[in-house]
Formats: sequence, structure tokens, C-alpha cells
Amino acid sequence: MIDLHTHTFFSDGALVPAEHLRRFEVLGYQAVAITDHADSSNIDFIVPRIVRAAQDLNPLSKTRLIPGIELTHIPPALMKPLTMRARELGALIIVGHGETPVEPVAPGTNKAAIEAGVDLLAHPGFITLEEAEAAAKNGVLLELSGRKGHCLTNGHVARMAIEVGAMLAVSSDGHDPGDFMTAQRVETVALGAGLTVEQYDKLRSGLADLLSRL
Repeated sequence: MIDLHTHTFFSDGALVPAEHLRRFEVLGYQAVAITDHADSSNIDFIVPRIVRAAQDLNPLSKTRLIPGIELTHIPPALMKPLTMRARELGALIIVGHGETPVEPVAPGTNKAAIEAGVDLLAHPGFITLEEAEAAAKNGVLLELSGRKGHCLTNGHVARMAIEVGAMLAVSSDGHDPGDFMTAQRVETVALGAGLTVEQYDKLRSGLADLLSRL
């Protein structure tokens, strides 16, 4: 299992990176990305600290900590420059906070994140077919969310992705231990969104391939 979207106390999560990683290790994960919320005010603070945590903890853990960031509620025009800045700072997974139906995300955020080349578009809400096509072309993963509220459009996201051949990822958007998903829960989210077992197996293979390239 691989979770590409989680949060620690560097934003609105509950745990320090060490405990966060340990809990995913106990659940049997291959890797977990810490992707705390950021905009231009704190990206330079957060990313280097997650990178440092990964350097210290990865040699001692069966589960790999992937340093990342979630660009959250930023104006669409800032998505590209902040994506570039995050990569310069050492983020290996960049999450774009998509147009979830339960938050007032600026219209055009999905499109801007995809064009900026984020790695994962989180909870993209009622993503359009054109946006999903662009995600497929740019290699941007579309998220099936395990989080309350954000998960409401999982079925729509899955349909759009399947129609155009975009890659999917199941992520917890976990903020505290109660959010972290077991293998059974991950499968339930995927199949509940309408994926077949074969499509879910393809999703897992795609994530494993991504991990091998990071």
C-alpha cells in the first residue's frame, strides 16, 4: 500500500513525522507521503523539515517516508511557480488541492494544477472530461479520497478517469490515526467508487511503478 496524501502537525495533522511514519509501518504500507498544507507563506519552512525527517527516518523504517507538500487554496496563477519551488526544495510528491465540493476552492484550480504538473490532484470534485484528459496526458494522478466530504465525488472522478485512461490513486488525506486506512479500507474506497477488481489491481501496479521512480 502507498498513501500519497497525508498531514502532520506541520499543518493541521496531529502527529510528528516519526510517529506518523511508525503508524503507517504498523499498517503494512510500503510508503507514505507527508504532504502538509502550504502556500507561499510557509512552503520554505515545511518542505525542508519533511525532507530532513525522511533522511533521518528512512534508514530505520520498513515504510518509506516520501517528502511532499499540498498546495492548498492558492490562486490558480500561483500553482505553477509554487510547484516549481516545491521541487527545488526537495519535495518528491506535490499534491494540488483540487476543487472539492465541500470547500470554496477557486474555479480553475484543477486546470492550473494539472498544467503545472503536480503529481496528484486531490479530491478534484466534479472534474471535467477535458481536465481528466489533460491529467492523463500530463501523468497527473487523480485522487479517490478516503476523507469525509471529499469522497462524495469519488464515483464521478473514477468515471472520468476510466473514460480517458487517467491514472488513479486512493489516498486517506489522513490528519490523525483515525484517518489512516487499512488495506481493506483502501479496497473498499476503490471498489465503492465503481472500480472493478481488475481496475483496482491496475491502480496498485501504477502506484508501485511510481514509487520505483521516486
